[in-house]
Amino acid sequence: MIKRELYLRKIRTLYDSELIKIIIGARRSGKSVLLMQIMDELRQKGIDENHIIYMNFEDFDNYEYTDLKKFNEFVKSKIIDDKKYYLFFDEIQNVNEFERVINSFRATLNVSIFVTGSNSKILSGELSTILAGRYVSIKMMPFTFSEYLEARNENEKIENIDEAFLEFIEWGGMPQIYNASFLIEKKMYLNDLYNTVILKDIIERHNIKDINLLNRVIQFVIENIGGVVSANSITKFLKTEKINTTTDTVLNYIDFITDSMFINKVNRYNIRGKIVMSLLEKYYLADLGILQLKKSPIEKKIGGRLENIVYNELIARGYEVYIGKTDKGEIDFVVNDFGNIFYIQVADYLSSEEVVKREFNAYRNVSDNYPKYVITMDKLDYSRDGIIHKNIVDFLLNNGIKN
Repeated sequence: MIKRELYLRKIRTLYDSELIKIIIGARRSGKSVLLMQIMDELRQKGIDENHIIYMNFEDFDNYEYTDLKKFNEFVKSKIIDDKKYYLFFDEIQNVNEFERVINSFRATLNVSIFVTGSNSKILSGELSTILAGRYVSIKMMPFTFSEYLEARNENEKIENIDEAFLEFIEWGGMPQIYNASFLIEKKMYLNDLYNTVILKDIIERHNIKDINLLNRVIQFVIENIGGVVSANSITKFLKTEKINTTTDTVLNYIDFITDSMFINKVNRYNIRGKIVMSLLEKYYLADLGILQLKKSPIEKKIGGRLENIVYNELIARGYEVYIGKTDKGEIDFVVNDFGNIFYIQVADYLSSEEVVKREFNAYRNVSDNYPKYVITMDKLDYSRDGIIHKNIVDFLLNNGIKN
């Protein structure tokens, strides 16, 4: 089991903070393991085992505690002195109105609270009102490429990084996928993951009746990963398939899908006006392994997979990421690193001068002096005109980007 240092180093300084630590991410991306690693570090610091309270609300043994009163009473029954207690609540979204009890613990007890959730909505609504300014959130992703290599190297020495990267492109980074030895095991694991997300996080949570429509919307979004998608374009396509629905219904379904963090939505950013636009978003998979189950044109377009991998890497590093809009085109990513801005274009190979011009000229209408990058699989350095070219493996294994 590798240590998720990318996240641990963000949260270590908060171990004793009164701020509620909220870790969100798609199912099986490693949130529970991260909680276990935090608890291990607390024990190593000398924290008494009795002062660490862990509850997993996916565990049926804890079902009765999804009732707020029983949840409150159980936790308080475990606190028997004035020393600090460390509370860990896994998959907290299964507790209705959990915000009220969590805030009560924070306000009345000597505690440090850590929670995880597989639904992005836990950061909105009542939580943002009741806990405003009293929590910090961290979005967790499946393994990055560097984490994938670390996990693989625990069992075998990887001799060829480029071959390993091709496997990562194909199977993604869900931590448990690399415990499977055979192809059929991997596909069964991914199929189980997909069905669990669809059933528990979307169908059951939102009481969806038209499951066929949901699957068709998901399929459309997957087939257009990295492309501009709107509810209107999906609705029009479905009508050509003789499926009648409304734009509002499609919008709701897209919200349900992105709430599960199975697919992530990326807003557009008007570079000239410096504003975020909420129309014509793009979507990226939380993990490319799902493409083993769902056919998509992106399967044959390595550039689309690379773009998805770069997006996931940027999110794992904690950046804000947008799609860049210029007067005459688009830039793949506008990245905000706590006020430090940089731009990224992603392609598979700069296979001709025409392709080089296309990728580098995307910056032609960007007049500011923020750093600009082109990331590809090429080994040669094609940097020119102040625009920096990076090999994608170098970028993924080292920061490769400096502001």
